[in-house]
Amino acid sequence: MNDDVKAWLLAQLGSTTDLTDLEARYTRLKSGRAVALEVLRGRLATLLQQPSTVNVSGVVAVGFAENIKAYERQILALESGEIVAPDDPPATDDEDAAIGYLILRARPRR
Repeated sequence: MNDDVKAWLLAQLGSTTDLTDLEARYTRLKSGRAVALEVLRGRLATLLQQPSTVNVSGVVAVGFAENIKAYERQILALESGEIVAPDDPPATDDEDAAIGYLILRARPRR
C-alpha cells in the first residue's frame, strides 16, 4: 500500500484508524476501495447491533440514527464509484461511449 492510498483511507475512515489493520486488509483485499468498504460495513454492523437511542429521563438522551444514515450514505458513495480511490483502475473510453437500446412492444388492449 503506497502513501496515496494510506492518505485516502485515513481521509475516508478517520485519522485514528489503525494503520497496521489497514495494511493487513489491503494485503488481503488488494484495493483501497474494498478496504474502506469492509471497515465501514463493520462499523455500521456494530452500530446496528446496539440500540439506536439511549434515554435516561432528565439526564441524557443519545441517538445514533444520523450516524447510521451517514455510514449508509458513505458506503453507497463508495460502491457507486462517486468517490474515486487512488488505486482504482483508470476508466476506459469504452465505458462512456456504450450504446444501449430499448425494445418497445405494444401492450395488449383490455
